[in-house]
Amino acid sequence: MVQFPILHDCDSCVTKKHPLFRYLTAEELEDVSLNRETETYKRGSIIYQEGHRMKGFYCVQSGIIKIYKSGFDGKEQIIRFAKSGDIIGYRSVVSNEPACTTTEVLEDSKVCHIPTHILLNLVRNNGDFAVELMKLTCKELGEANSYLTDVVQKTVKERLAEILLHLQAEFGEDPDRVLKISLTREELSNIVGTATESIIRFLSEFKNEGLIELKGRKIKILDRPGLKQIANN
Repeated sequence: MVQFPILHDCDSCVTKKHPLFRYLTAEELEDVSLNRETETYKRGSIIYQEGHRMKGFYCVQSGIIKIYKSGFDGKEQIIRFAKSGDIIGYRSVVSNEPACTTTEVLEDSKVCHIPTHILLNLVRNNGDFAVELMKLTCKELGEANSYLTDVVQKTVKERLAEILLHLQAEFGEDPDRVLKISLTREELSNIVGTATESIIRFLSEFKNEGLIELKGRKIKILDRPGLKQIANN
């Protein structure tokens, strides 16, 4: 379900700290603010879907969103997660191609939708913005290449340990040291690229070895150096 709350000024937005918006002039920032729509999504909502034509890109104000591709068998391959301050959907807008991924809300989220013509005008008229956009694209491409290398060269156990460390670094922990992102076993398997049964088995091994603590979908990392050793980081 989507709701449209009262718009807030982009000048006070958390996403303004993103490198993409750091070099916007006051006039450009006002143009973005006047043309965007702020939307709220509940857990399980789809923001945009693979194969659909994009009408703009999104700035994430709050919440957690998973970004994935669908295989021939319908199985999800989770590419990454977006959180507060992240930008999503921009590559398909710039390339004028249908969305190459689907985005699903994991935790209730607020996002700002910015129309295509705003992004393209910024690319044409603001060199610093265009360079930062290129850097962001290259960074995501580099992460995708690293993932492909891991799939080929690392075992499932090594990849799972690496993913847990990545989630800890990316999302942090609550006061009880539990990861702030909560994922199902199936979602973890869709990140690692293996069967759910394998994830369940290796999580149990990690627990028995004193590396992690499990409580439902909640995971607490107890031995980071031990996980790093397994991940070969």
